[in-house]
Amino acid sequence: MDSFFKISERKSTIGNEIIGGLTTFLAMAYIIAVNPNMLVVAGVPFDAALTATCFGAAIMTIAMGLIANRPIALASGMGINAIVAYTLCLGGAAVDWRVAMAIVFLEGIVILILVACGLRKAVMDAIPVSLRHAIGIGIGLFIAFIGLKGGGIIVANESTILGLGDLSAPVAIVSLIAIAVAVVLQVLNVKGGLLISIIVATIAGIPLGVTPLPSSWSFGLDFSAFAAPFQTIPGTDTMAIAQVFLQPALLLFVFSLLMSDFFDTMGTVVAVGEQADFVDENGDVKDIQPILMVDSAAAAVGGFVGASSVTSFVESTSGAAAGARTGLSNLVVGILFVIFAFASPIIGMVSSSATCGALVVVGYLMLSDVINIDWTRIEFAFPAFATIMGIPMTYSITNGIGFGFISYCVIMLVTGKVREVKPLMWVAAIAFLAMFILS
Repeated sequence: MDSFFKISERKSTIGNEIIGGLTTFLAMAYIIAVNPNMLVVAGVPFDAALTATCFGAAIMTIAMGLIANRPIALASGMGINAIVAYTLCLGGAAVDWRVAMAIVFLEGIVILILVACGLRKAVMDAIPVSLRHAIGIGIGLFIAFIGLKGGGIIVANESTILGLGDLSAPVAIVSLIAIAVAVVLQVLNVKGGLLISIIVATIAGIPLGVTPLPSSWSFGLDFSAFAAPFQTIPGTDTMAIAQVFLQPALLLFVFSLLMSDFFDTMGTVVAVGEQADFVDENGDVKDIQPILMVDSAAAAVGGFVGASSVTSFVESTSGAAAGARTGLSNLVVGILFVIFAFASPIIGMVSSSATCGALVVVGYLMLSDVINIDWTRIEFAFPAFATIMGIPMTYSITNGIGFGFISYCVIMLVTGKVREVKPLMWVAAIAFLAMFILS
């Protein structure tokens, strides 16, 4: 095991990998409850959506661990599942959920081909170092923002858009406990501190009514959503995937989802790599090709099993911060996903308040990379700034990266430094511009 996963070589231990895996799982386990409820709106049976969510995540997380040997967990992506439910199925497209899954499946196939051709890696290599650092920093702020928002510390405000929540409310109290425990244990350099903070906050939330106790147990599995793109649409003789080609307008959604998957993963891999020490001083991710191959295949697998697009989860940074360095932690995450396919109510006890502390500390750790950006050169500094601010303020990694790419190319154009911009940066910037216009 040590030689296969290179545990000692990466200065880790089996204990660190288990703790890291547990931390990652708890930080992303909300998807077990959220994704099925989202897909039910699209018409997917709840039990089928739950089974697809858990097994899609388990299969691809374990694949990432065994093939790429990196602590990057995968599951159905938030954002894309919303597009599937509210845009493709309930919105203007108004397609059957099986057709929506066929669109996701095709997007995964296209992105897998791009990776096999080396295009995805080439785009990453074309990004200036300052922007690579900015992506990780922006995601750090995004993660912290997600934690504070979910924990009731930051709330919506009609006058100022955002405001401070009621810190005397039980939800906020549990969040503050989670942050305090996470920070103190981080200062004391306690192994598994982030995991401990989640457990402590979950327990503290029981008497405060924040931690929901299981009211029922579900032990059944439903694989009826599997092979969704190749199922026949009820009331017709047409296979779901054929509908995508019979309605060419749906191909625009393939492009839109591709852009989201392409660049969300890019940001996530860089962010996790910086925490898990597999990004070098130039911001290059070591041995990235197998990571991208697995992630791209995951998108197609997600559509196939009926779980929406399965993608790399940025919450993996919490596990990396807790000590995960190898794919062994992925095995822990994958096994837990399978277990909780039978007992999801237990995961329902872990509230967003309980994970608030872990996400805030991870955000703090990722923000430290800001010193690696050259703030004296505007052609690098402003695009970095646009990326850092764009990610949390638009609640989208893809949008933030798009702002950075476009502003970088424009600044280099007006300053007469066009030759310094690699061709693929122009292609990516134009693709982002098209995406923004179309959306």
